[in-house]
This record gives sequence, C-alpha cells and structure tokens, in this order.
Amino acid sequence: MVTVTEATTTRRAVTTVRRRRVRAAPYLFIAPFLLVFAAFSAYPIFFALQLSFTNWHGAGALEVIGFANYRYLLTSTDFWQSMATSGALWLLVIPAQVLLALTIAVTLRKARFRALFSAALIAPFVTPLVAMAQVWIILFDHDFGAVNHGLSTLGLPAIGWLTTSIGAKITVALLVLWRTTGYAVILLMAGLSSVPPDVYEAATIDGAGAWQQFWSITVPLVTRTLSFVVVIGTLTIFQLFAEPYVVTGGGPFNATRTAGLYLYKHITNSDLGLGAANSMLLVLMVVALSFASIRLLRSRED
Repeated sequence: MVTVTEATTTRRAVTTVRRRRVRAAPYLFIAPFLLVFAAFSAYPIFFALQLSFTNWHGAGALEVIGFANYRYLLTSTDFWQSMATSGALWLLVIPAQVLLALTIAVTLRKARFRALFSAALIAPFVTPLVAMAQVWIILFDHDFGAVNHGLSTLGLPAIGWLTTSIGAKITVALLVLWRTTGYAVILLMAGLSSVPPDVYEAATIDGAGAWQQFWSITVPLVTRTLSFVVVIGTLTIFQLFAEPYVVTGGGPFNATRTAGLYLYKHITNSDLGLGAANSMLLVLMVVALSFASIRLLRSRED
C-alpha cells in the first residue's frame, strides 16, 4: 500500500519532470534556427577569420603566416583605392538617399493610393539587376544614350558617363540610388506610421509650420528607422559588386573598382587567405562607419 509520503514524493517528481519539459520547450523550438545559424553564419565567420592568417589557395594544408595578409593589404595602394572608391560612392548615395527617401515618405504619408505608389517604388529593387544595368548602359552611352541626347537638346556638351572617372562613379551611384531608394521609402513609411497623429495636431494648434513639424517632430521620431536605413545602405555600398561589374567592369582606370570588386579579384586568383583578410578589414570598416552614422543620428534624437 502506498503511503502518503511516497505519494507526495511521486507527485513532486512528476511536477519536476513537467517543469523541466516546459523549460526545455523554448530551446527545442529555437534549435533549428541555432543549428542553421551555426552552420551557415557562425562557422563561416570563424573559418574566414582563421583563414585570414594563412596562405591558402583552396587545396592542401593551411600555411599559417600570421599577420602577413593584413600587412600586405594595409600597405597596398589598390586596397586603399578600392576603399576610397566605396567611400566616394557612399558620399554620393547615402545622404541623397536618406533625404530623398524621407521626403517621399513624408509626402506619401497621407496620400491616396499609397499601395500603388509603394508597389511602384519597390519595383526597381526587385527588378533583376543585370537587366537594369544593361538599360543603364544604353541610357548613359556617350554617342547614342538618351541622357547625352537630352543634354545636346539643351545645348550642353555630351558627358563621358562611362569613359571618365568622375562620370563612371556618378553613373554607378545613380544606378544604386535608383535601385535602393524605394526600399528605404518603404522602411521610412513604416516608421512614420508609428508616429501618433496627435503629435502633429498639437503642433499645428501651437502654430508650428510644416518645416518645423518635419524637423522637430518627424526626424527625431524616425531616427531609429533612419539609422537602420543608413546601416543597410552602408552594407550595400561596401559590398557593391554587380553594379560596377556589369556597367563599367571596374573602370575606367579602376575608378569604379569598389571594395567588393577588389575582394572578387582575390577569389578569382584563388588567393583565399588574402581574400579572407580583406573581408575582415571590410567588416571592420563597415562597422566603424555604421557606428559613426548611428551616433550622428542619435545625437539628433537626444
């Protein structure tokens, strides 16, 4: 016959097992994500970090050479030229993208047919990049392009959009701006939807004009969304590969050889150790620039 003490002990044991099952349930649910993250994100990052200290060409044992790859890159003119090109494209694209996207998002905040405008804005972002780049080549062709034809109609001289260093940078920057601004607008429209309408009504009653409301209410309240847009844009610029590869091939005279194109050079040469070191330096550059941009925007929020 089971005593009271034994029954109580059994109930406690069952309760303990049930509690452990409940505590383990969340970890079982997130286990697939953790496994995928470890296999396809964490491990490649750690392997790339290990690879950056080696001289490896895809076969054979890893030859550890310490910081030689980093010393080579940090003293390489080509590396710094590619970083400078990406930096120039960042200056051409990101400030204009933030200003343009925020202006369009504020304009469409109360507009009719927002869904239609949103679809039109996101269309360049989802259009195949190679097809869009080919259209860009035709538009900016020196002799037969529509852009130079328009300039000649206005009595202005033709510009070597694809044959001069400055023109090629501007052409690539315009392509990136055209392709990614719609995505930024969608993000900012989502951020603006969280701003209470009462804030604008109170500001209007207090006599604040449209510019005062934009600068003192809209910008501070969407600063976090702006920070996200800047970080995504920074990642896009410093990983830029397809646009300059298709439109200019990195030319003329390496004027559009971005950090992404320079990294691709190491891969085509099977110099994987040097490429891994290049990618690590690129990550540090992107993190530093993103952090500086966020701090600048957060200072406005404070």
